[in-house]
Amino acid sequence: MIPISSVLESREQHFLETKELLESQQFTLGGNWEYDSGSFDRSLDEDHKVWLRIPFEVLVGNIDSIEVDNEAKIKLGTPYVLKHLYREGNDPEASVRVVGALFDQFQSPSNPDADVEPQWIDRAKQALQEVEQLF
Repeated sequence: MIPISSVLESREQHFLETKELLESQQFTLGGNWEYDSGSFDRSLDEDHKVWLRIPFEVLVGNIDSIEVDNEAKIKLGTPYVLKHLYREGNDPEASVRVVGALFDQFQSPSNPDADVEPQWIDRAKQALQEVEQLF
């Protein structure tokens, strides 16, 4: 994980406005969000292994509703770039489980915090600059 300095740090925004702006720049609401925090994620590569992430915390309201009248307010954190490496091919430790298969559909990264090459840091900074211009 490589932090990237940004003018977005500590910026307070309305959740839905921020979500719309970031979605226009290929970000999605990260699947690991909670009622009080989350992140906006953008894949930097075709294999979806390198990501630019902008974390946030919820200051007012909650983000479980994406309705137009959602007044949730968030505070953006320090953006960072990270790389996940996944095991290619079949998982040697896999076993057949009917009930578990409903929940464990995706394998965990074999290295969730792999080294990030300089090219990805540069690409993340460029993407972040484009986002900063929108705010």
